[in-house]
Amino acid sequence: MDAAEPEDALLLGKLMLAAQRVAREAGIAESGYRLINNCNPDSGQEVYHVHIHVMGGEKLGPLNARPAQA
Repeated sequence: MDAAEPEDALLLGKLMLAAQRVAREAGIAESGYRLINNCNPDSGQEVYHVHIHVMGGEKLGPLNARPAQA
């Protein structure tokens, strides 16, 4: 994603619509889902091509959840 250029806009739009279709086919679109695109090492990116993780099917917590204070 970090290497995307303005001329990649059509492809990136198609990627988002594909993620929407995956969520609908998985039956999670109505209850809600999260799309995640990891970009570069600090984000946890391990596969260096553009892709989106579709997460759902349960209540998702905050993105930066902190452990409970004792």
